[in-house]
Amino acid sequence: MWAAIKSRLLGRSESAPTGTAATSAAPTDPKAPAEGPFTDGLLGSRLKEATLDDTLDEVEIALLQSDVALPVVEKIRRDLQKELSGRKVRWGTDAEAAIKASCERSVRAILARPPFDLPAAIRAHTSGPYVILFVGVNGTGKTTTVAKMAHWLSSQGLSVVIAAGDTFRAGAIEQLLVHGERLGIKVVRQQEGSDPAAVAFDAVAHARAKRIPVVLVDTAGRQHTNENLLEEAKKIRRVVPPQLTLFVGDALSGNDVVEQAKLFTDELGVDALILTKLDADVKGGGALSSTFVTGRPILFVGVGQGYDDLRPFDAEWMVKRLFSEAGPA
Repeated sequence: MWAAIKSRLLGRSESAPTGTAATSAAPTDPKAPAEGPFTDGLLGSRLKEATLDDTLDEVEIALLQSDVALPVVEKIRRDLQKELSGRKVRWGTDAEAAIKASCERSVRAILARPPFDLPAAIRAHTSGPYVILFVGVNGTGKTTTVAKMAHWLSSQGLSVVIAAGDTFRAGAIEQLLVHGERLGIKVVRQQEGSDPAAVAFDAVAHARAKRIPVVLVDTAGRQHTNENLLEEAKKIRRVVPPQLTLFVGDALSGNDVVEQAKLFTDELGVDALILTKLDADVKGGGALSSTFVTGRPILFVGVGQGYDDLRPFDAEWMVKRLFSEAGPA
């Protein structure tokens, strides 16, 4: 994301008349103070309003090109306007550094959510197995994410049973059976075309009988416009009320994942998000926008194909990734 913003700012600076560059409030000093780009003292240069407005326009365009949803762009712009307007930039620091610092603070605030300790929540739930329902559209890696979550919970000392609730695809059932065999985890299934709610019910009954604390319920990948499949997901929730409903979205799909996450949240009461393929997402707009628009936290991110590549989300890691000078690592 910062690469796109910086490119816009540098482009404007090169095209601006001498002395009016948007990204230089003072000569750059490689020994600039480490305490930050702003100052309230005498040793600073105030950003001009006209220059600031033009600069914010460039930031806005760069954010939109990075798949950041318009409401998020407007929030970041308001934050920058409030923080930069009338401020002095410390001598020896360019305005680019000030803009970057302000953008980082705004994005950090958007990503910040109260911490949620999933293993602790599971252990505190004593009235039966803790049911986690996975929903999302086709092609996001949802079924694989279920297996990764099973592996992660096992690493936390929690035994798991998986409900193969995507009964529309025989391949999804077989896929989970393979994962279950590799991981040593029980997969409850029925024949292709069976009632997914019945599969989930059987999995919960098995977990209760075997004293297994967690049930992970896979569901058919569904387009957010498919009312029949959304109703089916609602039926699963009625038959087996989940303690946690997770939306699994593809970070590479940009604004599409934002629209999907919002509709699933509105229709199914999503509690948190899991974003896959974040290791390949060089823009970051989908991740940032999804959590802002839905008001739901990002709980886990997928950063590869291995079982260990599902990781609890770290907002600071995301901020550093988005604003790295070298681009995402």
